[in-house]
Amino acid sequence: MHSPPYYTITKKMTISLSFTITLDEFLKLPDLETSPAWEYINGIARQKPMPKMRHSLLQKPLINIIDNNTESYTALPELRCTFGSRSLVPDIAVVAWNNLPINELGVVEDNFTLAPDWSIEILSSNQAVTRVMDNLLHCLKHGCQLGWMIDPDDASIVVFLPKKEPDIYRSDRILPLIDNININLTPNQVFSWLKINNK
Repeated sequence: MHSPPYYTITKKMTISLSFTITLDEFLKLPDLETSPAWEYINGIARQKPMPKMRHSLLQKPLINIIDNNTESYTALPELRCTFGSRSLVPDIAVVAWNNLPINELGVVEDNFTLAPDWSIEILSSNQAVTRVMDNLLHCLKHGCQLGWMIDPDDASIVVFLPKKEPDIYRSDRILPLIDNININLTPNQVFSWLKINNK
């Protein structure tokens, strides 16, 4: 395996770059799971933007509300999903319990090689929207039932469903969910989590 210069070190910081590599080489990289996450798309390895405050304030309650309202799925932050010649790390991957890889001892294994049942991405201000959309569409092509692209700057959520055009949800419009997740959620409710009352 060759060692491409996928980062350069300066005195103060590490500057991440994209580079060409095979999927097998990518999965063997020693720093693959450092933050921010590396993804492999169309032969190119790239790091996602570093999550910031709004990202975290949306990610945490979404995980909690999903987990607290279903017995069929689990919501996992930053889970590496390697399938269909890509290796993606959705901000939240919602996965059916019966899709988790289990070994002969009944213990969950580390490597997840399916599309999540529901993939959620939270846009950062410097993130390429088309790359995020491309990843969500890739998930749908490989069995994902639902994709959300949450845009805090626009207070909107773009919803991706199999064999349908993406649809933009705003305000009090009820967001679609997958079966057996028993919540009604609107964009207004989601973005209300960014409002902090200092008393």
